[in-house]
Order: sequence, then C-alpha cells, then structure tokens
Amino acid sequence: MNSKLPHLETTIFTVMSKLANQHQAINLAQGFPDFDPHSSLIESLNYYSYQNYNQYAPMIGVEKLRNFISEKTERFHHTIYHPEQEITITNGASQAIFTAIAAVIEKGDEVIIFEPAYDLYKPAVEMFGGIVKPIQLTYPDYNIDYESLKSKVTSQTKLIIFNNPNNPSGKIFKAEDLVQIEAILKDKNCYIISDEVYEHMTFDAYEHQSFARIPSLKDRTFITASFGKLCHVTGWKVGYVLAGKELMNEFRKVHQYNVFSVHTPSQYAIADYLDDENNYLELNNFFQEKRDYFTKGLSSTKFELIPAEGTYFVSASFKNYSELSDREFAKKLTIENKVATIPFSAFYHDTFDEKVIRFCFAKQKETLDSALEKLNKL
Repeated sequence: MNSKLPHLETTIFTVMSKLANQHQAINLAQGFPDFDPHSSLIESLNYYSYQNYNQYAPMIGVEKLRNFISEKTERFHHTIYHPEQEITITNGASQAIFTAIAAVIEKGDEVIIFEPAYDLYKPAVEMFGGIVKPIQLTYPDYNIDYESLKSKVTSQTKLIIFNNPNNPSGKIFKAEDLVQIEAILKDKNCYIISDEVYEHMTFDAYEHQSFARIPSLKDRTFITASFGKLCHVTGWKVGYVLAGKELMNEFRKVHQYNVFSVHTPSQYAIADYLDDENNYLELNNFFQEKRDYFTKGLSSTKFELIPAEGTYFVSASFKNYSELSDREFAKKLTIENKVATIPFSAFYHDTFDEKVIRFCFAKQKETLDSALEKLNKL
C-alpha cells in the first residue's frame, strides 16, 4: 500500500520506554507520573461505574465538566466560552489537536510550528496534505525570532501551532510573545492551535499566558488542554478544546465521526474531583518542589541545565560528558547507566542535534533518588 507517512518511525516515547523496560532502567523518558492519583478521584470513578454511568456520554461531553471548564477559563483568563457551543471534551489533548488539524487543513496549506515541538504536530499536518514550515528555537533560551515568523506567514499560511508552556524545553512564553503573534496575524487569514496542556505547571511565580486572553483571536484559535496532566491520570485520556462557535462547529463535525464521545464515568469523576479547587491550584507548588529537588540533585553533575519555567520536564546539555549524538547518548544512558531520557532531536523535523536530553521529574521521591544516584556516578 502507499503509506501516508512513509518516513515516519515509531514514536521516540515508545522506543525509549521499551528500551527502559528491556534494560530495567528508571524511566524518566515518557511524561507520566509514577505515583497514584488522589484516592477520592478513584473512588468517584468507581461510584459512577457502579451507578451505571457506562453508556455513551453526550458527543460534546458531560455538562458538569463543560461548565467547570467555562467557569475556570472565565476566572483565570477573563474570557467566556459558552459550555454548549464552544467547549468539547476530547479523548485526551492529542485527539483534540489531531481533530483541529483535520478540521482546517487541506492539501497545500502551510502550517508553522515552533521546534522543538511535540512529535504529533508534523505527521498530523502531513496526513491531511499540509506543508510544515518549522521555525527553529535553539538552546539555551528557545526564544522566538519574530522577524523569521513574520517572513514565513504568507497567503498560504493556514495554521500556527503554539505550545505554552513548552514541551520539551520547559520555557514559558510571556504575554508579550502572544501580543507579538497577534500583531503578525492581524490582517492574515490564519488559525491557531494553542497547546496548553501544562497550564497549571508554572514555576517561580510565572503566570500562564493563554491565547484565551487575546479577544481578537478567539474566533480563530483552538485551545487544547489535558485532564490527564491536571489529575495525574494520563491513562484516562480525557482532555478538552475551546474554540469560537463557528470553529467549534467544524471541529465537532470531525470529532463526532472520529471518537464521537469520551469515557463517561471518567468525565463525571473528574468533574467531582475538581469541585475542590485545591486539587488543581496546588499543582504549581507540588511540581515546583519536585523540580527543585531534582535539579538540586543534578547540580553536582556535569549536566548544564536549561531553566525549567513550566511543565514537568527538566532538560540539560550533556556536552561535558560525550560527543555522541543525543540519540546515541540517550540509548547509552539507558542501557549502561539505567536511566531513560528523551533526546531533543526527536522534537525537530531534521533531527537537529544540540546534545540536549529531557528528563521527566513527575515521579516519586524514591524514583528521583534512584535516578540521581545513577546520574551522579557518570
């Protein structure tokens, strides 16, 4: 058969997690917690399962959960998204992003992404005939070159995909960054997908800047987010998307024939769990403590750390250890030193290699201690 993605290999996350399992290495590669979610969330899931909330949920999602999202967005970003017309619950943020791309991209459309970028973006665009135009952000600051962005936005530019806080760099783009993008797109017919899955993992008093705060762009922006990140349940695959009414109408046309609806008892359980605002407002401090603990433990190594302003990743240059490529170094670290990481080149379209790897610190203290002991012996 003719492959739609002939050059695509198995995702780096699968590769590194498999390698970690094969060699009994500590998995700091794939971004998931190794600790349990709050017991009340599990109890609520059981309750709704036993109460027979086991049939199809509404296509757009459970009402209580959509109302929560609407209220939270208005509270934090001072923007109203109508829970019936402008909010949809999705099968994780990845499905939200994929569906948004499917809804707007046609053959020949150009799509700008900022690299390093989550590895879903490029193949999803290409699957629908789009042409990716990457803008490379580089070590150690990962700042956007706005003159480069301005020059790349043409009449063929249909979409910009933006990730804030950024995975893998941990960078938080500030209010002035969003304003710069708004100015460049002012007279352009271009949509935005704003991937904001780490919105509640910002550190050092940085405030998450959502595109929901830019009224002029609301009607052409999809904002995607993840309850998996918010509630420590990545395996539940529950996320959501915000968009203006007309844009959401197109999104739902694809969504209803893709997954149709999302796991019903999970939606009710999450809605109940988030009634207590501390369950998400305390996430910043919770993960900052883990970041600080892990980075302090790395301070006695020769890794050169990139400041992690957000997400639950810390990234570092390993140039003081090796001249190997980042993929080879990550493989060696897994097999010989028993710590699995992700090489940054996997986040660039041309495997651009600055000798940087990514660690996930969303782990129990015992896991981090074991990893730090091994890394300090390099």
